[in-house]
This record gives sequence, structure tokens and C-alpha cells, in this order.
Amino acid sequence: MKNEKNNTQEELNSSSSKSTNTIVIVHGAWSSANDWHHVAGHLNAAGSNLIVVNLAGHGSDETPISKISLQLYVYEVLKAIGNATNVTLVGHSFGGIVVSEVAELIAPQIKKLIYIAAFVPRNGDSLLSLAKTDSESHVGENLIIDEEAGVASITTEAITDVFLADAPKQVAEYVTNNLRPEPLAPLSTPVTLTDANFGKVTKVYIHSQNDHTIGYSLQQRMVEDAGILRTYSLPSSHTPFIVFPQILSAIITLEAN
Repeated sequence: MKNEKNNTQEELNSSSSKSTNTIVIVHGAWSSANDWHHVAGHLNAAGSNLIVVNLAGHGSDETPISKISLQLYVYEVLKAIGNATNVTLVGHSFGGIVVSEVAELIAPQIKKLIYIAAFVPRNGDSLLSLAKTDSESHVGENLIIDEEAGVASITTEAITDVFLADAPKQVAEYVTNNLRPEPLAPLSTPVTLTDANFGKVTKVYIHSQNDHTIGYSLQQRMVEDAGILRTYSLPSSHTPFIVFPQILSAIITLEAN
């Protein structure tokens, strides 16, 4: 990584002033808005104007799989943002694909993009096209595709290793027992991005160094390809919002101010 800024705890502590900016968080695949409740608690306590979007087909949402598309996800985020400006848009994992497309469409409203253990696409990329280049990921060998149902799942015995190897045992067991299949169509849909819109939005990346979902090497490569100059690194699995919610919230608050 080039020109990486070293961000100290003192810098994070100095960000404790109240924020009037809007922070919008978009979760990843096999996840939901509820997974971000610890981070949301910290951000709300810091006075942030926070929106955590729950994408169709995730959490308790019962949108039929046949109706779910990347375009629907993007629409849901656009609707959540509305006319807000100075928006810090945060995407985790597959959420990085979604927030990139949103930023392309409303770039003047976006102050900054924050990618957390996320895919950072280039024009024409999809999640699947990027994931196929990831030799470190444990997803592929544990992926179950049901084309007839239009969903993808992870083998039950691999869920903890793939997503949250460093999480408390009770959390890992809960996720393993409650993980919903992921709609397939959005994962294979390419994004349309331009230098004039998406390319001009400031971007920050938060690495998860011990990630078995998106390998650290791929994270570094996407950061370099996107020209992202400011990064942070956490010694976490793919779900730093579970293990490091306080430090993750502090970084988001710092960047949003």
C-alpha cells in the first residue's frame, strides 16, 4: 500500500465532538442491519445522524428472492439518503459494491466512502468477478449454490471460520444457526462507474487482516487499484463490527467529521 496514513489512538479520541453529518451504513452479504447494533450504539452516543440500511431479503425482510436485484439494493440506499448532503457512506463486504454504485449516481451528495473489509469495484466488476481472483478466501470451497432457488449458502460447519473466527462462541453459534441464504442475482451484477462521478469521491479503507471471506491480499490490491490513500487496519476476521465495535465506530466518527 502506498502513501498509507498511520492513524493513532490520539487522533481517534479527538473525534469525540458531536457530528452533524449523516452516516449511512450498508451491510454485506449473509448479514443485516441488526448486526451493526453495537456500532450503531457507539455512533448514536457520539451524536451522529445515523442510518443503517437493511437490504431486501436480509434480516426479517421477506421480499421474494425473484424480486431482489442490485438495482433494488441501490434504490433502497438512495431512498434512505433522500436529499441529505455531506453523507459519509459506509459499506461492509458486498456493501462496498452497493455504496460504490450509489456514489456514482449521487456523487455530489457523498462526502466520503468508507469501505470496511469490503469489495471495491472498478467499472464492470461484480462481487463474483472480484471474488474469483481471491486465492485466500475460504468462501469458494464452502459455497453452496442453489440456482433453482436463486440463492447461495455457506456450509454450516464452515460459517464460523469464514465469517467470524474471532467472535465470542455464543455469537458464532447464533450466526451459524440463523444465517439466511443470500440472493444470487446481485452478486453477479456488474457495476457501472465513471471517473467523473465515483472516481472523484474521497475513499477510505479499513482492512481486516485475518479475513477468511475477503483475503487481505485482495483487499490490498483493490485499495491500490482504486487509488485509496488513507487506510486503517484491524487484526480481525471479516466481522470487525462484532469484535472491535468501539474502535471501528471511532474511525467512522473521525472520518465523518
